[in-house]
This record gives sequence, C-alpha cells and structure tokens, in this order.
Amino acid sequence: MTTMGIDPAQLSDEDLVRELRQLHATRSDTFFHGSDDALAMHTSRMNELESEYLSRNPDREVDPNRLREGARQRS
Repeated sequence: MTTMGIDPAQLSDEDLVRELRQLHATRSDTFFHGSDDALAMHTSRMNELESEYLSRNPDREVDPNRLREGARQRS
C-alpha cells in the first residue's frame, strides 16, 4: 500500500518524532471511528514511520519497567 506524506527517510529526526507523536495521538480515533481505508492508511504510515525511527535508533533507551521482568516486579 502506498501512503501519502513525505518519505520517512527524508524527514529530519525532529520531524520524524513530531510525525510519530501526531500519528499516535490520532490512532485511537482512527481505530474506533475511521473508515476501513482510513485505518489501513493510518496503519501503513505508522509502520513506515516507526520502522524509520527504529532503524535510526537501534539502541534507543528502553524503560526497564516496560520489560517482562519489570512487569513481574510490579505485580
């Protein structure tokens, strides 16, 4: 599926993060109320942007509380 928008590889780091934050902010509304086409487009764009972010930040900081062991400690 082809999405609209700038190729994620062409975005600056700052623009990429801004786009991701905006996309995540609209995810719930798109999921619950968007058409099937809107949801498919949203998902495709989200996957493109997230893949680009992960490729640029393979050693990103991971919150220990977001790991399985951290969840066990909270229980």
